[in-house]
Order: sequence, then C-alpha cells, then structure tokens
Amino acid sequence: MSTPESPPDRATLLASLRDYVEQIREEGLEGLEGRSSVAASTASAKTPAASASRSSTMPAQVAPPRAPSPAASTPATDAPPHSAPTELFYLYPELEKTADLATLREFIGECSRCKLAPKRTNLVFGVGNPKADLMFVGEAPGADEDLRGEPFVGRAGQLLTDIIERGMGMTRAEVYICNVIKCRPPENRNPEADEVAACEPFLFRQIDLVRPRVIVGLGTFAVQAVLKLKTPISKLRGIWHEVRGIKMMPTFHPAYLLRNPAEKRVVWADIQEVMKVLGRPIPQRGTRG
Repeated sequence: MSTPESPPDRATLLASLRDYVEQIREEGLEGLEGRSSVAASTASAKTPAASASRSSTMPAQVAPPRAPSPAASTPATDAPPHSAPTELFYLYPELEKTADLATLREFIGECSRCKLAPKRTNLVFGVGNPKADLMFVGEAPGADEDLRGEPFVGRAGQLLTDIIERGMGMTRAEVYICNVIKCRPPENRNPEADEVAACEPFLFRQIDLVRPRVIVGLGTFAVQAVLKLKTPISKLRGIWHEVRGIKMMPTFHPAYLLRNPAEKRVVWADIQEVMKVLGRPIPQRGTRG
C-alpha cells in the first residue's frame, strides 16, 4: 500500500517556479497574464491533492499555460504610442514600479550585477526623448561611449546621427538611443550570455517606459538578443518583427557600414520603411551615398 506523498517544500516550489518562468521567457513570453494566476498555481501546488498524482522521485512543477509563438513570428501590429506598460514580472523585484527613465536610472544605480562593472569607466544608460516615437537599440558601449557615458558618440555614432538628421530629417533629441548592454565589454568583445541576462531587463523596461511606435535594431547582436533568435542579420534586416507589442526593423550596425559603405543603400531602404510607418516625409537628400 503506497503512502500519501507529502506536499513539496517552499524551496522546491520556488525552484520549480523559476524554471517555469525561464522556460516561458525562452519561448518568447516576456510577462505573465497576472499575479493572481501565478498565486493560484502556486497555492494549488502546495496542497497534497495537487501533488498526490506525481511521482515521488520528481519535484513538483507548476503547470504552464500554453505560451504564444515567439515575437519574431507574429505579424507586427500598430501599438498605441506611449500606452501604459503591461509587464507584470521582472527579473529584479520592484523594477516594474519604476515610473519613468529617471527612476529607472536611479534603480540601476552604480550597477555591479555582472562582471563588466569593475572594468567600466561609466555606465551608459541611454539618451534622447523619453516619449520618442522612434528608438534605436545597439549592442554595447565602445571606448568613446564608456568615456562619455553616452551611447553612439564615436565614429559609428556620428554615422547614426547622419542617418537620423540627413536621412530622416530628425534630430537626435527627437529619438531615444540605448544599448542592450550598459557597460563596455573588454576590448569591445561581444557581450556574454550571463552579461545579457543581467542587463536586458533594464533594456526591456526602457522599451516599456518610452513605448515608441518603432524600434530600429542595430546589428546582429542587438537584434538577436532582443528577438531571442540566432538568425543572421542579413536574413532579419528589412523585415518587420515585433517585440513587446512594438514594430521592430532590424538593420546593419553603423560600425558595419563604416567597413562596408556599399551597404548604406540597404540601410537606407530599411530606414525608408521606418519612415513610412512613422508617417514622415522622406527627405530628398538621404544617406544613400
């Protein structure tokens, strides 16, 4: 005769819940429908009845709902600009309570959440219009950005400014510019997985707070990190994707254009699509040369 299985302890429940949250994030779901549903699932897992049917050799698991398809495979739709953020669950407690970019920057503080912190000169948060219709997201700060504490101020940044001002007829002050990673990786190497995991919640909160109409993803790393894909940028660029309910246009990084100036015409084509969505006229003089 088998004996009734004892309820799982708190540590097991928390570990199971963390595994579940990580699973649905990998599948493309950035938030949960609501705290009440999580609480209900956790409460049911604590009762003997809920655990009686499980094998005694396996930890209790919170039964996950069916997650939606990844953001990149969902047709982009027009989201109302600057609507209230919908995120209910973040990696860092209280992050969802940051009400604007200033309080988010205060929340981040003199960050030491990953191994990049000891080697940086300045944390590079982001600049521009906090209610911009257009957001540019790059990979990580370089040497110039690390020294000044501002994204895209080196040679690649000067080319991005040229795209914004000459190509789009806008100013840098009208848009919002930031990076996936807020601290410079040594020797400008690609950010590593643990560094992305530590820093990307701040990028997603920036997106939620600015709530632009369009995001332009600059370069392979930034686009792959945001969309959770491994597809090369050459196959992603020029095609609309969606992230957190916002249209995203991947394109080449300005640093790549410095090495491959012939590709400027390709980026110009991507920028024209962005301008169509924003309803802005295309200047006669653009970054096509």
